[in-house]
Amino acid sequence: MGTHRRPRPAGRTRTAVLGAAAGAAVLLPATGANAEPAPGIDQVKAQVDGLYEQAEAATEQYNKVDERAEQLQDEAGRLQDRLAGQQARIIAHQEALGALAAEQYRSGGIDPSVRLMLSSSPDEYLRQAGLQDLAGSRQADALRDALRLQQSIDQARSETAAKLAELEQARTILGSKKAEVQDKLAEAGRVLAGLKAADRARVLGDDTPAASRSSARGGTYDGPATGQTKAVLDYAYAQLGKPYRWGGAGPDSFDCSGLTQMAYRAGGVSLPRVTQDQWNAGKHVARADLRPGDLVFYYSDLHHVGIYVGNGKLLHAPRTGKNIQIVDLDVMPYVGAVRP
Repeated sequence: MGTHRRPRPAGRTRTAVLGAAAGAAVLLPATGANAEPAPGIDQVKAQVDGLYEQAEAATEQYNKVDERAEQLQDEAGRLQDRLAGQQARIIAHQEALGALAAEQYRSGGIDPSVRLMLSSSPDEYLRQAGLQDLAGSRQADALRDALRLQQSIDQARSETAAKLAELEQARTILGSKKAEVQDKLAEAGRVLAGLKAADRARVLGDDTPAASRSSARGGTYDGPATGQTKAVLDYAYAQLGKPYRWGGAGPDSFDCSGLTQMAYRAGGVSLPRVTQDQWNAGKHVARADLRPGDLVFYYSDLHHVGIYVGNGKLLHAPRTGKNIQIVDLDVMPYVGAVRP
């Protein structure tokens, strides 16, 4: 029979080696067929760029709804002012007919048609009695005016209620669009936060000489444009280096359409607030015919706009995290140009 020997316990050195090997197995990335390689910088850049593009598209949608909400607020205010004036007039009618009623009472009784004007719903009585029966009475004209005024008041009330309901709906949509923009920006921020500083600069495009030059604040246009166009370009150049802010229309920060709107306002030209409306705010020009001051649009949904400054260059407010800068015309997918 062979001798059965118990295995020797592992010594300290052997135990340490085995432990280190086990730890390495835990720390090393999996190399099997199911392992997913970490995304490269180009993939991360594409992801971040996509999130910023989505945020900017949502920003223009937000701007459109915000513009409509302001219009609705103004319209509702005017309707409410009109309604208040009409109500004051109906009270004046009632007071005048009240004096007439007192006079009639002193001379033998109150005409039923005057009595109805002192009620809260004279139009209901008039519909029942018929204006033709009052044609020869002293108060017929006043009663007709009162009926027309009451109808106008009813219409104003209905229009005001509709505007206020639409305004409330617009405010709800605004909240949704604001959340959408913030979500996209937050997601991009989380991706960027996981990168090393050098990689983050590469993803954001902040590691190039052009990016460094574009960070300077302010600038001066010295090209050939004159008149209104020069005023537009002077304003735009003065904003160089100011930060992009979604929903911003100056004076300290801008989004893309906020910058173009304010630049053209400086030149005495009124532009709509959002890119899609600015696309329809002038004459479309071919790329070969571009002149300094023309609006240049990007992406199939027209969610980005800038100002052509000549020599194949574009001045624009890029996106969150960047400043207003001058870049090559082909920095984004070109769609077309407009001369307001």
